[in-house]
Amino acid sequence: MKVLITGGAGFIGSHIADLLIAQEFQVVIVDNLSTGKVENINKSAVFYPMDIRSDSLQEVFEKEKPEFVIHHAAQIDVQTSIKQPKLDGEVNILGTVNVLENCIQHGVKKIIYPSSAAIYGRPVYLPIDENHNISPMSQYGISKYTPEQYIRVYSSLYDLKHTIFRYSNVYGPRQAHEGEGGVVAIFQHMMKAGQPPMIFGDGSQTRDYIYVGDVAQANLKVLTQGDNEIFNISTNEKTTVNRLFSVMKQQLHFQGEAQYGPERPGDIPHSILSNQKALMQLDWQPCYNLKTGLQEMLQAEK
Repeated sequence: MKVLITGGAGFIGSHIADLLIAQEFQVVIVDNLSTGKVENINKSAVFYPMDIRSDSLQEVFEKEKPEFVIHHAAQIDVQTSIKQPKLDGEVNILGTVNVLENCIQHGVKKIIYPSSAAIYGRPVYLPIDENHNISPMSQYGISKYTPEQYIRVYSSLYDLKHTIFRYSNVYGPRQAHEGEGGVVAIFQHMMKAGQPPMIFGDGSQTRDYIYVGDVAQANLKVLTQGDNEIFNISTNEKTTVNRLFSVMKQQLHFQGEAQYGPERPGDIPHSILSNQKALMQLDWQPCYNLKTGLQEMLQAEK
Protein backbone atom coordinates (compact mmCIF):
# COMPACT_ATOMS: atom_id res chain seq x y z
CA MET A 1 0.00 0.00 0.00
CA LYS A 2 1.13 3.53 -0.76
CA VAL A 3 0.69 6.32 1.79
CA LEU A 4 1.26 10.03 1.14
CA ILE A 5 2.27 11.97 4.26
CA THR A 6 2.02 15.74 4.15
CA GLY A 7 4.42 17.28 6.64
CA GLY A 8 6.45 14.08 6.57
CA ALA A 9 9.71 15.92 7.24
CA GLY A 10 8.35 17.31 10.49
CA PHE A 11 8.52 16.04 14.05
CA ILE A 12 5.50 13.73 14.15
CA GLY A 13 5.17 13.10 10.42
CA SER A 14 8.72 11.80 10.08
CA HIS A 15 8.17 9.25 12.86
CA ILE A 16 5.01 8.04 11.13
CA ALA A 17 6.96 7.71 7.88
CA ASP A 18 9.70 5.68 9.60
CA LEU A 19 7.17 3.30 11.14
CA LEU A 20 5.26 2.76 7.89
CA ILE A 21 8.46 2.10 5.95
CA ALA A 22 9.53 -0.39 8.62
CA GLN A 23 6.16 -2.09 8.03
CA GLU A 24 6.96 -2.18 4.27
CA PHE A 25 4.50 0.48 3.15
CA GLN A 26 5.46 2.69 0.22
CA VAL A 27 5.73 6.23 1.56
CA VAL A 28 5.55 9.52 -0.31
CA ILE A 29 6.34 12.75 1.58
CA VAL A 30 5.20 16.27 0.69
CA ASP A 31 6.76 19.01 2.82
CA ASN A 32 7.76 22.62 2.14
CA LEU A 33 10.46 22.43 4.83
CA SER A 34 9.21 25.57 6.57
CA THR A 35 9.60 23.72 9.88
CA GLY A 36 10.44 20.18 8.69
CA LYS A 37 14.03 19.14 8.08
CA VAL A 38 15.61 17.21 5.24
CA GLU A 39 17.57 15.11 7.73
CA ASN A 40 14.27 13.82 9.18
CA ILE A 41 13.24 12.26 5.86
CA ASN A 42 13.61 8.50 5.62
CA LYS A 43 15.87 7.61 2.69
CA SER A 44 13.36 5.02 1.50
CA ALA A 45 10.61 7.64 1.08
CA VAL A 46 9.88 9.52 -2.13
CA PHE A 47 10.12 13.23 -1.31
CA TYR A 48 8.51 16.24 -2.97
CA PRO A 49 9.55 19.67 -1.61
CA MET A 50 6.19 21.34 -2.01
CA ASP A 51 3.59 23.47 -0.20
CA ILE A 52 0.18 21.85 0.27
CA ARG A 53 -1.43 25.01 -1.14
CA SER A 54 0.36 24.57 -4.46
CA ASP A 55 -1.54 23.77 -7.66
CA SER A 56 1.34 21.39 -8.43
CA LEU A 57 0.14 19.09 -5.66
CA GLN A 58 -2.15 17.48 -8.22
CA GLU A 59 0.92 16.36 -10.19
CA VAL A 60 2.15 14.44 -7.14
CA PHE A 61 -1.20 12.71 -6.69
CA GLU A 62 -1.41 11.98 -10.42
CA LYS A 63 2.05 10.41 -10.49
CA GLU A 64 2.09 8.58 -7.15
CA LYS A 65 -1.58 7.53 -6.86
CA PRO A 66 -1.59 7.06 -3.05
CA GLU A 67 -4.28 4.90 -1.46
CA PHE A 68 -4.07 6.75 1.86
CA VAL A 69 -3.18 10.30 2.92
CA ILE A 70 -1.92 11.20 6.40
CA HIS A 71 -2.27 14.97 6.50
CA HIS A 72 0.20 16.40 9.02
CA ALA A 73 1.31 19.56 7.20
CA ALA A 74 0.11 22.59 9.17
CA GLN A 75 0.87 25.96 10.67
CA ILE A 76 1.27 24.97 14.32
CA ASP A 77 2.39 28.12 16.15
CA VAL A 78 -0.36 29.73 18.26
CA GLN A 79 1.33 33.14 18.32
CA THR A 80 1.72 33.09 14.54
CA SER A 81 -1.99 32.34 14.23
CA ILE A 82 -2.75 35.42 16.33
CA LYS A 83 -0.31 37.72 14.54
CA GLN A 84 -0.91 36.33 11.04
CA PRO A 85 -4.42 34.85 11.00
CA LYS A 86 -4.63 35.03 7.21
CA LEU A 87 -1.51 32.87 6.82
CA ASP A 88 -2.79 30.48 9.50
CA GLY A 89 -6.12 30.07 7.71
CA GLU A 90 -4.54 29.72 4.28
CA VAL A 91 -2.26 26.88 5.37
CA ASN A 92 -4.51 24.99 7.75
CA ILE A 93 -7.89 25.48 6.08
CA LEU A 94 -7.28 26.19 2.38
CA GLY A 95 -4.29 23.84 2.34
CA THR A 96 -6.49 21.06 3.68
CA VAL A 97 -9.17 21.79 1.09
CA ASN A 98 -6.51 21.46 -1.62
CA VAL A 99 -5.45 18.10 -0.18
CA LEU A 100 -9.09 16.95 -0.02
CA GLU A 101 -9.77 17.98 -3.61
CA ASN A 102 -6.81 15.93 -4.75
CA CYS A 103 -7.93 12.97 -2.65
CA ILE A 104 -11.29 13.00 -4.43
CA GLN A 105 -9.90 13.56 -7.92
CA HIS A 106 -7.31 10.80 -7.62
CA GLY A 107 -9.22 8.03 -5.86
CA VAL A 108 -7.67 8.12 -2.37
CA LYS A 109 -9.42 5.62 -0.09
CA LYS A 110 -8.91 7.37 3.24
CA ILE A 111 -7.51 10.53 4.83
CA ILE A 112 -6.15 10.67 8.39
CA TYR A 113 -6.08 14.12 9.95
CA PRO A 114 -4.54 15.23 13.25
CA SER A 115 -6.63 17.98 14.77
CA SER A 116 -5.57 19.33 18.16
CA ALA A 117 -6.53 19.47 21.83
CA ALA A 118 -6.50 23.25 21.26
CA ILE A 119 -9.97 23.01 19.73
CA TYR A 120 -11.50 22.17 23.13
CA GLY A 121 -10.43 25.42 24.79
CA ARG A 122 -10.81 25.75 28.54
CA PRO A 123 -11.99 22.41 29.94
CA VAL A 124 -15.49 22.17 31.37
CA TYR A 125 -14.63 18.76 32.85
CA LEU A 126 -11.65 16.41 33.03
CA PRO A 127 -10.58 14.23 31.44
CA ILE A 128 -11.76 15.74 28.17
CA ASP A 129 -13.51 13.24 25.91
CA GLU A 130 -14.42 13.55 22.26
CA ASN A 131 -17.89 14.89 23.14
CA HIS A 132 -16.53 17.86 25.06
CA ASN A 133 -17.59 21.35 24.00
CA ILE A 134 -15.58 22.87 21.15
CA SER A 135 -14.47 26.36 22.18
CA PRO A 136 -11.10 27.37 20.66
CA MET A 137 -9.20 30.16 22.40
CA SER A 138 -6.99 31.11 19.45
CA GLN A 139 -7.07 31.37 15.69
CA TYR A 140 -4.96 28.22 15.65
CA GLY A 141 -7.68 26.28 17.45
CA ILE A 142 -10.21 27.52 14.89
CA SER A 143 -7.99 26.65 11.93
CA LYS A 144 -7.44 23.11 13.21
CA TYR A 145 -11.14 22.52 13.90
CA THR A 146 -12.50 23.90 10.63
CA PRO A 147 -10.78 21.18 8.52
CA GLU A 148 -12.60 18.58 10.63
CA GLN A 149 -15.85 19.96 9.22
CA TYR A 150 -14.54 19.96 5.66
CA ILE A 151 -13.34 16.37 6.04
CA ARG A 152 -16.73 15.19 7.34
CA VAL A 153 -18.54 16.89 4.44
CA TYR A 154 -16.17 15.47 1.82
CA SER A 155 -16.53 12.06 3.44
CA SER A 156 -20.33 12.23 3.25
CA LEU A 157 -20.42 13.56 -0.32
CA TYR A 158 -17.77 11.30 -1.79
CA ASP A 159 -16.42 7.81 -1.22
CA LEU A 160 -13.62 8.99 1.08
CA LYS A 161 -13.14 7.44 4.50
CA HIS A 162 -11.50 9.43 7.28
CA THR A 163 -10.16 9.28 10.81
CA ILE A 164 -9.64 12.43 12.88
CA PHE A 165 -7.19 12.47 15.78
CA ARG A 166 -6.92 14.98 18.60
CA TYR A 167 -3.48 14.62 20.18
CA SER A 168 -2.50 15.64 23.69
CA ASN A 169 1.03 17.03 24.29
CA VAL A 170 3.30 15.01 22.01
CA TYR A 171 7.04 14.77 22.78
CA GLY A 172 9.99 12.82 21.47
CA PRO A 173 13.10 12.95 19.27
CA ARG A 174 13.24 15.64 16.53
CA GLN A 175 10.89 17.98 18.35
CA ALA A 176 11.93 21.62 17.91
CA HIS A 177 12.79 23.67 20.97
CA GLU A 178 12.55 27.00 19.14
CA GLY A 179 9.51 29.25 19.26
CA GLU A 180 6.54 27.37 20.67
CA GLY A 181 8.36 24.06 20.75
CA GLY A 182 6.99 21.55 23.21
CA VAL A 183 7.92 22.06 26.85
CA VAL A 184 9.82 18.74 26.91
CA ALA A 185 12.07 19.82 24.04
CA ILE A 186 12.59 23.26 25.61
CA PHE A 187 13.47 21.80 29.00
CA GLN A 188 15.86 19.32 27.40
CA HIS A 189 17.61 22.05 25.40
CA MET A 190 18.04 24.29 28.44
CA MET A 191 19.24 21.56 30.79
CA LYS A 192 21.72 20.15 28.29
CA ALA A 193 23.13 23.67 27.98
CA GLY A 194 23.43 23.84 31.77
CA GLN A 195 20.77 26.53 32.00
CA PRO A 196 17.74 26.49 34.29
CA PRO A 197 14.43 26.06 32.43
CA MET A 198 11.62 28.52 33.07
CA ILE A 199 8.37 27.36 34.64
CA PHE A 200 5.52 29.83 34.35
CA GLY A 201 3.39 29.93 37.48
CA ASP A 202 3.97 27.57 40.40
CA GLY A 203 4.38 24.44 38.25
CA SER A 204 1.21 22.77 39.51
CA GLN A 205 -0.49 23.01 36.12
CA THR A 206 -1.03 19.62 34.50
CA ARG A 207 -0.75 18.26 30.99
CA ASP A 208 -1.10 14.88 29.29
CA TYR A 209 2.24 13.99 27.67
CA ILE A 210 2.28 11.28 25.01
CA TYR A 211 5.37 9.84 23.33
CA VAL A 212 5.61 10.30 19.56
CA GLY A 213 6.11 6.56 19.01
CA ASP A 214 2.65 5.90 20.44
CA VAL A 215 1.18 8.56 18.16
CA ALA A 216 2.84 6.92 15.15
CA GLN A 217 1.37 3.56 16.13
CA ALA A 218 -2.11 5.08 16.28
CA ASN A 219 -1.70 6.36 12.72
CA LEU A 220 -0.62 2.90 11.57
CA LYS A 221 -3.65 1.27 13.24
CA VAL A 222 -6.27 3.46 11.56
CA LEU A 223 -5.11 2.60 8.07
CA THR A 224 -7.30 -0.49 8.52
CA GLN A 225 -9.79 0.53 11.22
CA GLY A 226 -11.48 3.47 12.96
CA ASP A 227 -13.22 4.70 9.81
CA ASN A 228 -15.18 7.96 10.04
CA GLU A 229 -14.47 8.42 13.74
CA ILE A 230 -12.73 10.94 16.02
CA PHE A 231 -10.22 9.74 18.62
CA ASN A 232 -8.27 11.47 21.37
CA ILE A 233 -4.74 10.08 21.37
CA SER A 234 -3.28 10.50 24.83
CA THR A 235 -2.13 8.72 27.97
CA ASN A 236 -5.09 9.89 30.08
CA GLU A 237 -2.54 10.66 32.81
CA LYS A 238 -2.00 14.08 34.36
CA THR A 239 1.56 15.25 34.96
CA THR A 240 2.44 18.52 36.65
CA VAL A 241 5.14 20.68 35.11
CA ASN A 242 7.06 20.31 38.38
CA ARG A 243 7.03 16.52 38.03
CA LEU A 244 8.11 16.77 34.41
CA PHE A 245 11.07 18.89 35.46
CA SER A 246 11.93 16.50 38.30
CA VAL A 247 11.96 13.42 36.03
CA MET A 248 13.97 15.18 33.33
CA LYS A 249 16.40 16.57 35.89
CA GLN A 250 17.13 13.06 37.13
CA GLN A 251 17.51 11.55 33.66
CA LEU A 252 19.71 14.38 32.36
CA HIS A 253 21.73 14.57 35.60
CA PHE A 254 21.01 18.29 35.77
CA GLN A 255 22.42 19.90 38.90
CA GLY A 256 20.46 23.16 38.89
CA GLU A 257 16.91 24.15 39.72
CA ALA A 258 14.12 25.55 37.60
CA GLN A 259 13.35 29.24 37.53
CA TYR A 260 9.78 30.35 38.17
CA GLY A 261 8.08 33.23 36.42
CA PRO A 262 4.60 34.74 36.40
CA GLU A 263 1.71 32.80 34.94
CA ARG A 264 1.16 33.47 31.26
CA PRO A 265 -2.20 35.06 30.38
CA GLY A 266 -4.56 32.58 28.74
CA ASP A 267 -2.71 29.46 29.88
CA ILE A 268 -5.09 26.62 30.79
CA PRO A 269 -4.31 25.28 34.29
CA HIS A 270 -5.21 21.65 33.59
CA SER A 271 -5.66 19.64 30.40
CA ILE A 272 -6.01 15.87 30.24
CA LEU A 273 -7.54 13.94 27.34
CA SER A 274 -9.53 10.75 27.81
CA ASN A 275 -8.26 7.95 25.56
CA GLN A 276 -11.05 5.49 26.41
CA LYS A 277 -12.63 5.58 22.98
CA ALA A 278 -9.31 4.78 21.28
CA LEU A 279 -8.62 1.98 23.78
CA MET A 280 -12.03 0.43 23.18
CA GLN A 281 -12.38 0.83 19.41
CA LEU A 282 -8.81 0.61 18.13
CA ASP A 283 -6.23 -2.10 18.60
CA TRP A 284 -4.05 0.53 20.29
CA GLN A 285 -2.81 1.62 23.66
CA PRO A 286 0.10 3.83 24.74
CA CYS A 287 3.20 1.75 25.43
CA TYR A 288 5.28 4.50 27.04
CA ASN A 289 4.82 6.27 30.35
CA LEU A 290 6.62 9.55 31.04
CA LYS A 291 9.81 7.93 32.34
CA THR A 292 10.18 5.33 29.59
CA GLY A 293 9.24 7.84 26.89
CA LEU A 294 11.86 10.31 28.09
CA GLN A 295 14.44 7.51 28.29
CA GLU A 296 13.67 6.56 24.69
CA MET A 297 13.88 10.18 23.60
CA LEU A 298 17.21 10.83 25.28
CA GLN A 299 18.69 7.55 24.01
CA ALA A 300 17.65 8.36 20.45
CA GLU A 301 19.32 11.76 20.56
CA LYS A 302 22.68 10.66 21.93
